Amino acid sequence: MSPTLTASRSRRHRAVALGAALPLVLLAACSSSDDSADAATGTPEPTESATSAPAVEAAGLTPRLVITYDGGIQVLDSTTLETIEDIELDGFNRINPAGDGRHVLVSTAGKFQVLDAGTWAEPHGDHAHYYTTTPQLTDISFEADKPGHAVVHEGRTALFADGTGDITVFDSAEVADPDREVREVSTPSAHHGVAVELSDGTLIVSEGTEDARTGIRVLDAEGTEVAANDQCPGVHGEAVAADEAVVIGCQDGALVTKDGVISKVTAPDAYGRIGNQAGSEDSPYVLGDYKTDPDADLERPTRVSIIDTRDASMKLVDLPASYTFRSLGRGDAGEALVLGTDGALHVIDPETGTVTRSVPVIDEWEESETWQDPRPTLYVQDGSAYITDPSTSMIHAVDIETGEIWNSVELTVVPNELTGASGDVEHGAEVEHEGADHGDAATDEHEGHDHSDEATDATTDEHDHEGHDHEHSDEATETPTS
Repeated sequence: MSPTLTASRSRRHRAVALGAALPLVLLAACSSSDDSADAATGTPEPTESATSAPAVEAAGLTPRLVITYDGGIQVLDSTTLETIEDIELDGFNRINPAGDGRHVLVSTAGKFQVLDAGTWAEPHGDHAHYYTTTPQLTDISFEADKPGHAVVHEGRTALFADGTGDITVFDSAEVADPDREVREVSTPSAHHGVAVELSDGTLIVSEGTEDARTGIRVLDAEGTEVAANDQCPGVHGEAVAADEAVVIGCQDGALVTKDGVISKVTAPDAYGRIGNQAGSEDSPYVLGDYKTDPDADLERPTRVSIIDTRDASMKLVDLPASYTFRSLGRGDAGEALVLGTDGALHVIDPETGTVTRSVPVIDEWEESETWQDPRPTLYVQDGSAYITDPSTSMIHAVDIETGEIWNSVELTVVPNELTGASGDVEHGAEVEHEGADHGDAATDEHEGHDHSDEATDATTDEHDHEGHDHEHSDEATETPTS
């Protein structure tokens, strides 16, 4: 493994490497004689945020990674993998992208708290300007009793509070705006649930109680129920595929919702549990885990599921090793990615269900029976698979297309959860030009969030113990749930 960047990295990596932060004054004159608006205004003032740190302009995208560890959160540069900021924060904290390319939602005691990763883009005529600042945990938060899933789709972010069953939806671009408009929906009973809002305002919500989760409902933009299905025991996890097909996992398969119609995908086993999914909004296929032992204290599955949302069919793919709820992801070309306990990144063609490449990245490892314990984690950003190894405190960057490990760095902490901020104008935001380099849509990877009742800790999650329904993914992404 190379400890530094190599010359053979893909074009996207070289472009990102050029995005070193530069003082605003050096790039103020970016206008051309053909752009009168730019000539009149020069470089736009960077958007105000909840941070008091000064902003500097960068020559290009400056994507960042966010990791949790016991006692805090670190923000890394996605290219150099160097630590930019270390933020102390007690408790067991969960993290999810907020959907605007800049902020991350931290699930902590009684709220989703907004973390500014300190990187963003602003459209300006036929181009965009890129900025960075010092990352910080802001004072902005969303109250939530047992904060659970945070799902991003089409520029909208949906938060679910497991302790009340309340749902809060807002424009992703306004996550740090305390005056944002929100859509609030309450489910009949508190449960470990999930919600996804589609582009027309349709809201897909889970149905259940503290004792059992049984199905989903589809609500129109006015909140009227237009479809429902109660044949999904153990509802868990979500992913959005092409044409806004939404997959929700069950203990006996999954439900696919498309164009207002709910279809059941029946597992080939009486107990064929799908609880963690990774979707790509450019692909009709959804990658999911697959477990078959309802009595296992800790099942270590060696098969994954692939659901074709076009006909609500499912195929199973055998892998050479087991995996965990933080092992699933999707590549830019729709590849299905699984980080195995053999230490390899397995790349699957979802159309054929064939493993096309297995890239050795880290040493062989074994999943802990305590789901909160750090474990190797996969996160995908801009063509690269980022993989952490808690046993060595290492993080590795793998080019998904070539299989090259293009950077490896030893961290100063033992990493646990992993997500990122693209630093770009995310899908669904207002854009007035075609020249901006837009980040990938969220993959809705989430790892399960059956949280503990202790208010003094951050949210916790059950993880397939003693026959219970447990997990996270999302990363969708595909954050991203145990």
